[in-house]
Amino acid sequence: MRARPAGEDDWTALRRALDTVVERYHQDPAGALATTRLVRDTPALCARQLEKQHGWRPGLAQALAERHGSSQPATLGETVRAAAALDCLNVAIDHWTASDGRLDLVDLLDEAFAALTQE
Repeated sequence: MRARPAGEDDWTALRRALDTVVERYHQDPAGALATTRLVRDTPALCARQLEKQHGWRPGLAQALAERHGSSQPATLGETVRAAAALDCLNVAIDHWTASDGRLDLVDLLDEAFAALTQE
């Protein structure tokens, strides 16, 4: 997130920052699909994954604050945008998994982000 160009809006920076996560799915789609199903179907693994992602939220929010030139803790708005971005990722992965990996995860993630900006 911190490596994103300064001129990008927050939403674009968040979306592009998630490319690093999506890249793992492209490296080994079959393995990623099997692992994702295992995690989603195993309550303890699913809970751990959500806990892990919950831990990403403060860092993403703080990176947004720093992009705005603030050395203060992230605002509520920045934290909400970070949480929404992570939820977009999870929804996109859920749809990708339901399609047996046939749908493009990048397109799904783009669509999820776009859904929150439509009027």
